[in-house]
Amino acid sequence: MSNDVQMNDAGAEKRDDWVKITSSDGYSFLVKRSVAAISGTLKNMLSEDSSFREAIANTCPISERAAVVEKVCEYMSFKAYYEGPGSKEGVDVNEFTERIPPEVALELLLAADYLEGVLDSCV
Repeated sequence: MSNDVQMNDAGAEKRDDWVKITSSDGYSFLVKRSVAAISGTLKNMLSEDSSFREAIANTCPISERAAVVEKVCEYMSFKAYYEGPGSKEGVDVNEFTERIPPEVALELLLAADYLEGVLDSCV
């Protein structure tokens, strides 16, 4: 009888689920919802209180090519990890900025502007 009902904290389950971010050239990137929520735009798209198509499908299209979307996802993960609990002293933002190819930098700034400054301090 004890296996018939399973009690879960619905909030904890939602915080740990994955969302898909798609690029304009058809590539998809899976990130945790908490990582995507670093961007104000993606957070609003995925809000459970909205009836946006993105919230229902757990998929956010970004109208940038895959190389740019990949760097956006990478930075959101970087930021989520280093802003989380625990001491992570000695981490230099240059560690991330050195991995940005010059040919992607301008597109990355435009994407960051669309995503409400998710990359505001890295470039």
